Amino acid sequence: MTWSTGVLGFVAGLLISVAATPVGVSGAVFLLPVQMSVLGVPSPAVTPTNLLYNVVSGPGALLRHWRAGRLTGPLTRRLVTGTVPGVVVGAVVRVFAVPGPRVFRLLIAVLLLPLGLWLCARTVRRAPDRAARPPSPRATTSLALAVGVAGGVYGIGGGSLIGPVLVGRGVPVAAVAPAALASTFVTSVVGAATYALLSLAATGDVAPDWALGLACGAGGLLGGYLGARLQPLLPETALRLLLGLLAAGIGALYAADVLR
Repeated sequence: MTWSTGVLGFVAGLLISVAATPVGVSGAVFLLPVQMSVLGVPSPAVTPTNLLYNVVSGPGALLRHWRAGRLTGPLTRRLVTGTVPGVVVGAVVRVFAVPGPRVFRLLIAVLLLPLGLWLCARTVRRAPDRAARPPSPRATTSLALAVGVAGGVYGIGGGSLIGPVLVGRGVPVAAVAPAALASTFVTSVVGAATYALLSLAATGDVAPDWALGLACGAGGLLGGYLGARLQPLLPETALRLLLGLLAAGIGALYAADVLR
């Protein structure tokens, strides 16, 4: 890694994390196209590199949420319980079944574009006195398991997927954001370790780009702390729309990239 690549990775991680952290997204999903198209990280190594970014950047936002007392509660435990085993399965699938970058981008577009549009539509149409019913504890854990698999495949930790779903079902962003970020951090630790082990048995670029992942994560560490400070200052409707627009935007970006 050259010094210019490291600086670019740091700045990208910083800016992305500041914008995404207030809604419980680490920003790894937005870092993916930067790594693949600008920084030249090969596939599937881009996935564990993104997970490494989550590991390094996560403590900044989590420290802020912990100091504010927003990390306690059952939602965090349910998300971690589901996503941790899911990310191991996703890592195996990513290495041995979905190695191609085109399929990788198509799957992201298919998931995030409709999910983001759905959340935006629900936010705009939602009546103040008719909030949606949050999912049951069992349904939340099952959803977290599915998201963990997807996160292991995509290297995004899963917060950008489970956040829009829970918020769309009526869970406040203030509750979802810290829980999703905590789940993303724990899941990414497990996912990055899984990829490191798989690299010993699989051929090709499977291990993370350690230097670049650390550089991007350092920027995300600072940006995550700043983003977590901004989160309580933003109204719920603005946070919901921001989350929906972020998901739809990245889905559209990947869809356009696949169709080119």
